[in-house]
Amino acid sequence: MAYTTINKGTDYFNTKLYTGNSSTQSITGVGFQPDWVWIKERSGSEHHSLYDAVRGATKEIASNRTNVESTVATSLTGFDSDGFTLGSWSRTNNNNDTHVSWNWKANGAGSSNTDGNITSTVSASTTSGFSIVKWTGTGSNPSTVGHGLGAVPKMIITKRISGDTASWHTYHASIGNAHDIYLNGTNSQASDTSWNSTTPTSSVFTINGANVNVSAAPYIAYCFAEKTGYSKFGSYQGIANNDGAFVYTGFAPKFIMVKASTNTGTYSSWSMFDTARSVNENVGKTLYANKDYPEGNRGNGDSSTTSPAVDLLSNGFKFRKYADETNAPNTTYIYMAFGQSLVGSNGVTAKAR
Repeated sequence: MAYTTINKGTDYFNTKLYTGNSSTQSITGVGFQPDWVWIKERSGSEHHSLYDAVRGATKEIASNRTNVESTVATSLTGFDSDGFTLGSWSRTNNNNDTHVSWNWKANGAGSSNTDGNITSTVSASTTSGFSIVKWTGTGSNPSTVGHGLGAVPKMIITKRISGDTASWHTYHASIGNAHDIYLNGTNSQASDTSWNSTTPTSSVFTINGANVNVSAAPYIAYCFAEKTGYSKFGSYQGIANNDGAFVYTGFAPKFIMVKASTNTGTYSSWSMFDTARSVNENVGKTLYANKDYPEGNRGNGDSSTTSPAVDLLSNGFKFRKYADETNAPNTTYIYMAFGQSLVGSNGVTAKAR
């Protein structure tokens, strides 16, 4: 079991479930003031809604769409000390609909960062390895942008937020700096110059070209560095049976997101699992970052019984079904995981809750 300096993972990441009321309500119990809130309706087909403290409350973008940022006055209206406040917007607060929110802590609204040759606004938690970065493209390629992590990012998710519609361009260390993959799509990894074939450093990441550096266009990025016993970003090979691959993380995952990087098709989505929506092993309540489907629905008439299932264990995760999204043969998958080691720094027992 890995040791960790984060003795309470829920101080930095937490999943919170709630039921909508079509009015206003404060969602509490997150355990901290979140700086990135990702909301998805579980009980129906509705777009994802992502908010962060750098862009500000009411500024919504959807992980399953190419649309630019929208200002929705009745959506998420505030980041609070123990959660967030919602208005009456049906996407995030429809009466009696069940929702999940995934919440990360950074460092508030952020401040100016001049580590790159493009000045950025950065909200960063160097302890947990997460930062929110906003910048305006210059069209001068390549360029560098400061991320504030003080460690090398393993994953960077970027989105143009104004002007032309655009995909969510994603860097993942397991597919390398010469490739890109879309958060909003089912595509496999593709050769791409967005990162200028340059691995991020402990202070900056490199951007290149029309996907991430259009002149005068604003962008947002969510950046992740790996922290022992709390977060991990890696890859594994599918096995294609009900005794699928075991992926060692060194901690008990509370949330994982998985994507086939070498396969594409209808069932090559970003699969999202968490322990809050099922506290038992053999979790099958999949949501997809690139789809508006309700929980456990793969679309195309498939029922929840055909969706991926996974055991979230004390030191990693293991898939229990042959599913293209998570466990197909001859397929490489990338993942992100957050959770809690059982052993804290200096051998002190960590607090998982």
